[in-house]
Amino acid sequence: MNAESIKKASAVYFTLVKDKVIDENSEHFQTYFDPEVRQTVLLLADESGTYIIESPKRIQLVVQPTGSVFATNFTHMKEKHKQVETKKHFHLISVVIMAFLASIDRNQAAKIRTKREGISYFALERQVNDLVMNWDSILKANPAFGEEERIDMKDIVTTWKYMEVDTDDYGAKKANRRTRIGLIASSMRLLETEGLIVILDRDDIPKAIPKNELFERIEYLYHDYDRYELFKKLMTTEEDEHAENPSN
Repeated sequence: MNAESIKKASAVYFTLVKDKVIDENSEHFQTYFDPEVRQTVLLLADESGTYIIESPKRIQLVVQPTGSVFATNFTHMKEKHKQVETKKHFHLISVVIMAFLASIDRNQAAKIRTKREGISYFALERQVNDLVMNWDSILKANPAFGEEERIDMKDIVTTWKYMEVDTDDYGAKKANRRTRIGLIASSMRLLETEGLIVILDRDDIPKAIPKNELFERIEYLYHDYDRYELFKKLMTTEEDEHAENPSN
């Protein structure tokens, strides 16, 4: 492995660290697929606890769940994102994001629809509320629900139920992170910051449009993790089988 290949690989890898993604228009895209460069980039990624996602039009860098020098725990998340105030909000934001992912990761029809129309914040709020109310009903019959999955369902349900319910006057509520719509907005901003969604109609009735980068991350990474599939299964209720178009 020569010095020139190492230099090119370092440029590719640290561009990924900075930008998270390299698309086909970047000078680094073709460079990456040089066998020696690619081998070195993959080695750098493995040593630092990160993972490369390769697709026909882009390369992405993501953090492995554990053992990464770039790993983000609650404290680091709180420092980076001011909307993450407490662990309760951190857990609720995780539920909102997972509910969003479950909505778009159902079938090809759902993928096409959400790429075209997105999911409005109010539709996502209704979806999360239905989900949490379903969990609440399960907890009443089975207080141990969630323990096997190491999820504090009682805390999530209680926190959500006592959050302020928003009216359709989004403009007056959007800055308040303690409302349900405020929590939805905070959750979507995290995905936006990662370059995984586009937010439209931000000052009216905002909606989140998933980008190709998010679908690729789901296909090439998340589906390999049992915990993702477990959480995805928890995100469904009986009503989901007959759910209306979530874009409204």
